[in-house]
Parts: sequence; structure tokens; C-alpha cells
Amino acid sequence: MSYLIVACSLNPESRSLVLAQHAEEALRQAGVTVDFMALKNNPLPLCDGDSVYSRPEVISAAERVQKAEGILLSVPIYNYDANAAAKNLIELTGKSWQDKVVGFLCAAGGQGSYMSIMSLANSLMLDFRCIVLPRFVYVTGESFEADNLANSEIKQRIKKLADQLIKISRALQTS
Repeated sequence: MSYLIVACSLNPESRSLVLAQHAEEALRQAGVTVDFMALKNNPLPLCDGDSVYSRPEVISAAERVQKAEGILLSVPIYNYDANAAAKNLIELTGKSWQDKVVGFLCAAGGQGSYMSIMSLANSLMLDFRCIVLPRFVYVTGESFEADNLANSEIKQRIKKLADQLIKISRALQTS
């Protein structure tokens, strides 16, 4: 089984990237194959609903999503929602998301955006029949010291999310 982690931030000083890297480590320690896609290093065109689907970088992204048994989206929260790059990825890769197990890692500026990931989760559930993990990681700047995740409780929650992704993905493969 193969798992995909998508670091959705385009910011070079991204805290959601740090979360994604911790999730990658947790999955690798569990002994599974991990594909790591940082959107800042894999730029995608804006979805125009027309000609972009045939571009090589879009085809590659769709193949990576399709190949994964489970996906962790690590997103920054901007203006009470997942960033536009995450939504753009989903719009570009569409049906590749069908029936995937998906989990979220969220980096936000404050506690007030805690439920903001639900619009993206609902879209994945309704449009592509994804199984969205009820456990997700939501982190504010208080958990970081400079560019490092300094909160051991958050590190443990990331490990639990990674374990749940593997457990649910495997269970669905056997049914």
C-alpha cells in the first residue's frame, strides 16, 4: 500500500509543511511506502475547467492521487478555510480522489478556525465518496518554536492520525 502526503502551502516558511514532514516520518516508521508532494515544489496551474487537464504536471498529480491508498492533506488555514492551492489540487485531479481515505493536518493562526476544514472534507465526501478520518490535527503557532514543532502532544496526535490512516485504508482494502 502506498500513502500520499500533500503539503499544500506555497509559503517557504510553512508550518503546515512541518506538520506534513512529521506525518511522513510517522508513516515511514510504520513501515509503509510514502509519496510526498509539496505543492510549492510541484507548481500546478489554476484550474480553468478546460485546457489544463492535459498538462503534464496535472496528469502527474492525478496519477499520484490515484495510486495512493490513503492521503494526508496538510493545509494552512487562511480566512477560515483551507488554502486555495489545496482546493485547486482537488479541482485539477478530480476523479482520482474517488473512494480514497483522507486525513487532514491544519496549521492556523488561531483557535477560531477549528471547524474550517469541514467544507473541504464535505466536498471530498460528497463529490468523490472519500472516507474522511474523523481525527484531524489542528495546530496554531503556539505549538512551534521558530520553524520547529515543539509540542509533544501534537507530535503524538500526528502519529495517531498516521496510524488511523493505515488502519482504515487496510480495512477497506480487505472488504
